[in-house]
Amino acid sequence: MSEKQTLNSHNKTEYPPMHTAEHILNQTMVRMFGCPRSKNAHIERKKSKCDYLLDKAPSDEQIAEIERRVNEVIDLHLPVYCEFMSHEEAGKYVDLSKLPKNVSDTLRIIRVGDYDACACIGEHVNNTSEIGHIKLLNHNFENGYWRIRFKLENI
Repeated sequence: MSEKQTLNSHNKTEYPPMHTAEHILNQTMVRMFGCPRSKNAHIERKKSKCDYLLDKAPSDEQIAEIERRVNEVIDLHLPVYCEFMSHEEAGKYVDLSKLPKNVSDTLRIIRVGDYDACACIGEHVNNTSEIGHIKLLNHNFENGYWRIRFKLENI
């Protein structure tokens, strides 16, 4: 008999390609700048935005490099899959600091190949080949937060 997983409920429906692209963008920011994943995100089908805690705004060259790296990962056609694990086990692999206090003991970890792992209850594609390419549209820096707006192309 298989064990039934008890997870937190989810109150919205994401657009899976954009939501998965956000995971890749977050990991790219962590790797390039050593910052935490986005502090605030608004993910929509047409256009999305993420806020990152940084000391200063990235240069134009760094912004171009962010876009290049995200699209490079997308082009690897990585599998996107989930694993279920306890809080204790998940804490060895992912940052759990943004989870609500009343989160279930069993967590759903979304993996984008071996590039990213994140606790998440949202909807995702099955493979990065389903995303298209990310296009960074504009950005601003205020009070230690860098906000980037982006969309998907060729989807």
